[in-house]
Amino acid sequence: MKIPNIRLLNQQLLSPLFSQPKELVSWMGAMQAQNYSMVKWAVGMRLKSATIQTVEKALRDGEILRTHVMRPTWHLVAAEDIRWMLKLSAGRIISANESYAKGHDLEISEELYTKSHNLLEKILCGKKSLTRQEIAEYFNRSGIVADNHRMTRFMVRAEQVGIVCSGEDKGSKCTYALLEERVPPMPELTKDESLARLARSYFRSHAPAVLQDFVWWSGLPITDARQAIYLIDSELTAEEWNGQTWYIHEDCRTRGKVTGSLHLLPSYDEYLLGYKDRTDVLPKEHYSKAFTNNGLFYPIVLHEGQVIGNWDNSAKKRGSLIEHSWFRLDDCVDEGVLDREKDKYIRFWR
Repeated sequence: MKIPNIRLLNQQLLSPLFSQPKELVSWMGAMQAQNYSMVKWAVGMRLKSATIQTVEKALRDGEILRTHVMRPTWHLVAAEDIRWMLKLSAGRIISANESYAKGHDLEISEELYTKSHNLLEKILCGKKSLTRQEIAEYFNRSGIVADNHRMTRFMVRAEQVGIVCSGEDKGSKCTYALLEERVPPMPELTKDESLARLARSYFRSHAPAVLQDFVWWSGLPITDARQAIYLIDSELTAEEWNGQTWYIHEDCRTRGKVTGSLHLLPSYDEYLLGYKDRTDVLPKEHYSKAFTNNGLFYPIVLHEGQVIGNWDNSAKKRGSLIEHSWFRLDDCVDEGVLDREKDKYIRFWR
């Protein structure tokens, strides 16, 4: 089984099928989005043709949203998926955050959360988008102490209970808006319907993958993850390989030209982060060059589906200079292909 080849196709890194950000994010299910700038490139590079304007318009129009969902971290999701995904994961995220708070003397009472929610609904009403700093100023004026730690907790809780989601950016700053004003009402799904949708999104876009990969990506308890796979069993092909059961969805493409392909993947990209085990595309001895033990992921160079180096343009203004380095001295790629990929990245931001 050529795992990297199939993943490149279904993660839309080879011969992408979609033109619009909303279609792509919906296909992927959710896309890790700690680095807001880099996730825009993660979306853009997976489309048939896109510029930063294409992606930012989808964000501005609320077709795709950035919020804490699935695990206690940032993701991009399609607007029509946000409610059922929150319903699946909110309890776990709230519990994880409260557990962390107790251990770090950051607890907030439920009464204070309710007060903060009421204030958010008041100040954001009328389709307003406010930055975190602007919201903190309102909180402080209303007698709610809103330092950095507490603001994080207030806003993540408000996301989990469906009060806020990402709003329209103000320059380079992210904002919050009311979910009810940003996303039209959607029919409610049962838990099984939600589990099936999540599994379908994952296995069609991330296959080949195993149960533990899906558990890691989704944040689901293993019993729910097994149930999700069971619910779409008729859509999956299961294959035993290397002592594990690998799943491929019926919508997956399995044939495509991989030879010579090169990609400049952003930090926190789904190609690495979407799996518990990354050794199929990255030898374990090079893990530390791609990500740290505490969860910091670096931009990486992908050659024919394998991670072979890093790239960086932080030293200069974005889009003017891209540096690269290889993990091994004997790794070499066609310089012309590398230059074309660098140019593709630069043109995306113009």
